[in-house]
Amino acid sequence: MQSIVNQLGSSVLSVLALVSFSGCGSDGPAIEARPQTITFGAAPALALNDCETVVATASSGLPVSYSSTTPSVCSVGSVTGVVAAISVGTCVIAANQSGNTTYAPAPQATQSLPVVFDSGQTITFGAAPTLSLGGTATVTAVASSGLAVSYSSATPSVCSVDSRTGQLTGLTEGTCIVAGDQAGDVNYSAAPQATVSIAVAAAPEITIPDPPGGVAATLGSAPNTVRVSIGATNSGGSPITGYTVSSSPSGITAAGVASPIVVTCPSTCGGYAFFVTASNAMGVSAPSVATDVLTSYDVVETFLEPDTQPRNSIFVGGFTFDSTTATVSNLHGILSESMTGNQVAYPNDNMTWLSLNHQLSSVEQPSLGGFLVTTFLLPTTNTLWTGTGGDGWEPGSGEGLYYGFPGGNPGNAYARIFVNTMDPAAPLTQGQLDKLAYADCTPGGMMGGTCMTGTTVAGYGVIGTMSGYPTSQTITKE
Repeated sequence: MQSIVNQLGSSVLSVLALVSFSGCGSDGPAIEARPQTITFGAAPALALNDCETVVATASSGLPVSYSSTTPSVCSVGSVTGVVAAISVGTCVIAANQSGNTTYAPAPQATQSLPVVFDSGQTITFGAAPTLSLGGTATVTAVASSGLAVSYSSATPSVCSVDSRTGQLTGLTEGTCIVAGDQAGDVNYSAAPQATVSIAVAAAPEITIPDPPGGVAATLGSAPNTVRVSIGATNSGGSPITGYTVSSSPSGITAAGVASPIVVTCPSTCGGYAFFVTASNAMGVSAPSVATDVLTSYDVVETFLEPDTQPRNSIFVGGFTFDSTTATVSNLHGILSESMTGNQVAYPNDNMTWLSLNHQLSSVEQPSLGGFLVTTFLLPTTNTLWTGTGGDGWEPGSGEGLYYGFPGGNPGNAYARIFVNTMDPAAPLTQGQLDKLAYADCTPGGMMGGTCMTGTTVAGYGVIGTMSGYPTSQTITKE
């Protein structure tokens, strides 16, 4: 019995010895798990394509690591905190500290940085115009941001100026000083004020006014109206007492004392050009050059894409409509690629967008009351396969294959809109809607040799290659 006890005691002692032996007698580090927090410094201003540094510190004094939670907007060095702006939007930087044997991991902290196009802007005036006593002229200033400049007269006794158009009127002899301002927006800070000086001088002799210059006409806000603006008129040394607007062909007239002058047409303003004469105490000027009625419009059209929801193919653009000649020019814009981007719908998407800036087709549709106008990515219409005949781009043709199939793909794309010649902003009829179309044969629009297209059976005999078809078009006057 004693021997058994002795044996057990020896075993127990051996086990205890093994348990107590760890790392040459060490019990290992103790983990205290003290709390810590992270605090960001002041957020730097971040402009597109610029780099700035964010600074975050942990209360523990341990180093912080950085990451971007908005990688499409910005990237950041994990150690340096140097942030690179990739696109306009809100950049969110996260800071983390994982802790050690003394400190527990810190709660994540974030800092938001708006990424703007530019942090500053400047204003530049064009050449100073000639301004006669009692006459008019126009100053032009451009902000580097592209935002509209507002004008004011720093010498109101010498000259007045329209805050929006920059049209001047000479009131007395002297130096007219015009200021240009731009208050900025979410992407730009306010610009430093710029000025330009213009001499206002009396004519050596008083004569009738010169023909008005800078005459422009656009369709008015009310139906069957035209808004005629006058850019500059040499007064002949005697103040301008009024303007008369007349049409060509004749039949429409209107009078006013200042630009712009709104003309009302008897039924339609289509087919008319307009010219202006100016009057002073000496008489009436010769007429200005007749000008066509040119109006700028914005357009948005949507093609439903069942296979890429919630993303659709969207064309956003603009064009100029000449009411005098009933023609459309300068159709341009951007076309979304619905197979790109994340699961977010327009306008908050991050789809790839193609720039379509080549209007190469305008086809009158008398039965529909307007024109089908098409703009392309490349300066050529070559878009779709010609293996079954056709012109290489007509919507619904080419079996949806790219131009030159199976050889090299030029990678063209287009969008087609409908413009109602009586009223471009009028809602579309179903027949007009059915004639809208697009095709995308760039890498982001390809499925093997097949391009993404959007058409209707009613309009072109076939639906789009991914069952895409037009659902809406909205045109609004700028």
